[in-house]
Amino acid sequence: MIRTHRPVIGLIAGMAVAGVAVSGCSAGSLGSNSGDPTSKGSVTISFLVDNSDSSMKLANAAVDAFNATNQGVVVKIDSRPGGTDGDNLVKTKLATGDMNDLLMYNSGSLMAALDPAKNLVPLTTEPFMGNVEDTFKTTVTSGGQVYGVPFGQAQGGGVLYNKKIFAKLGLSVPKTWSEFMSNNAKIKAAGIDPVIQTYGDTWSSQLFVLADFHNVIAAQPDWADKYTANQAKYADDPAIKGFQRLQQVHDAGYLNKDFASAKNSQGLQMLVKGTGAQYPMLTGVVPAYVAMSDTAAKDIGLFAQPGDDASTYGLTAWSPAGIYVPTTTTGEKLAAAKKFLAWMATPEACDAQSKAVSPSGPYMIKGSKLPDGLPTAVSDMEQFFADGNVSPALEFLSPLKGPNLEKITVEVGSGITSAADGAKRYDEDVKKQAQQLGLDGW
Repeated sequence: MIRTHRPVIGLIAGMAVAGVAVSGCSAGSLGSNSGDPTSKGSVTISFLVDNSDSSMKLANAAVDAFNATNQGVVVKIDSRPGGTDGDNLVKTKLATGDMNDLLMYNSGSLMAALDPAKNLVPLTTEPFMGNVEDTFKTTVTSGGQVYGVPFGQAQGGGVLYNKKIFAKLGLSVPKTWSEFMSNNAKIKAAGIDPVIQTYGDTWSSQLFVLADFHNVIAAQPDWADKYTANQAKYADDPAIKGFQRLQQVHDAGYLNKDFASAKNSQGLQMLVKGTGAQYPMLTGVVPAYVAMSDTAAKDIGLFAQPGDDASTYGLTAWSPAGIYVPTTTTGEKLAAAKKFLAWMATPEACDAQSKAVSPSGPYMIKGSKLPDGLPTAVSDMEQFFADGNVSPALEFLSPLKGPNLEKITVEVGSGITSAADGAKRYDEDVKKQAQQLGLDGW
């Protein structure tokens, strides 16, 4: 596990980030998937990807480029839901031996919960792993074995904001929570929804808690180790503040009226149109909102979730998802899967993804480069990395990530459950997981 504040990043556990869901998408339905699977001597393998708009575009771009330039292997894409439903499907398919030949899934704690030693093929000694950044390898390592190749880019988690609204109202980027709430009051007085929430996509409810982790670790650097050892709780300071902040924006009346049913894509539209000013979110959604307006790339910025102390202001960051090979993939299909992974670990694969979707952060492949003219929010995120004001999300410092967090944060953010009760419930959720993992101290 990563133990420093170096720039390390990936996906919120259980999240399908960005854009319009493409439910029920059949294999290869969103891309040409060049290549003839019936060609003599070819091996066809299937690749399971979450059905968010961004993930499907990235996957199809990579697969199309691979199929067009590689002989003997054809990759086809299948889709799955995001969030809890997707997590359950992945675990069920692994348990029943019905998993695709390749799967895209979270790195960090959720990958560890898949029981990699039993269900995934180790890639530690594969030559192509030399092209993968060590900071990513730590997020897909379990029991001393490395199991994944990066999919997409690293991400930052914070607050996307409409720069035009801030300029019109004379607002500055807040570096403390009190400044954030003061801005919210001014935004509401101007007749604009200060904070957008989209609990129709339950995964999006977690940001105020998870993106607050930089503030937690700034206040108590060894908090993640204590948390893993059952010596620190979300119900106590400093971690409870994320739940409290989630409750505060609701209780102050700062949310959009349809927060309970709105979807992520609708939240992005509110932000771009200016009917909402700020949206706690991952930078993985950048490509989705950039496609909504000719000026969105310039108009939407990113700031880190503020804490109590401006001197420790900084960003919480996530490592990319990984591509894994289940142990049910064997023989010629295993060889074909490794050929595809070897290609995914090249700058050429990164370039193919960049052409399809504007990058939301850096790639974790050596030698890869980001294109010029990045959206403002991505440039804002990169500045945190340049300044060294970045902390890895908790899921990359601890194997613990309770499966019911998104349900609890919906209740707290909706005023159904208090921050104190929600934090206690999440501690109990984590306790069950820790016991299942057999961690010491639980």
